[in-house]
Amino acid sequence: MYLNTIQSAYGSRKPSKRVGRGIGSTLGKTCGRGHKGQKSRSGGFHKVGFEGGQMPLQRRLPKVGFSSRVKKYTSEITLYEISSLGLEIVDLDSLKSANLVPAFVKNVKVIQSGEIGSSVTIRGLKVTSGAKSSIEAAGGKVEV
Repeated sequence: MYLNTIQSAYGSRKPSKRVGRGIGSTLGKTCGRGHKGQKSRSGGFHKVGFEGGQMPLQRRLPKVGFSSRVKKYTSEITLYEISSLGLEIVDLDSLKSANLVPAFVKNVKVIQSGEIGSSVTIRGLKVTSGAKSSIEAAGGKVEV
């Protein structure tokens, strides 16, 4: 196969309209644009969403929702993932080096999902109350 032999599938590319070729072509004189008005002129266009001076729909409707800027820098980790690490002390740097959280994350919260068997020290991470009780029941501790 060569680049000069590649062809698009049949029917995927329509031939362009040949306008201004006489009355019999149905695209003569006004070339399918109708009579007068902004859209009939060459270069006649308006902004997307412009409604002729009427308040546009995207400005009439109320704003909805909220996108947190903090959310990008936070992450969560489960007890199961901590137990699979096999470390005694778990902190933000150890989670980043194990690729369990992205490198740009600043806050990590430990949630109770799964079980933890070994004693682990959680240092500098936020911990839910359920996860904290599971860690302490396994003989570990949480340092804030």
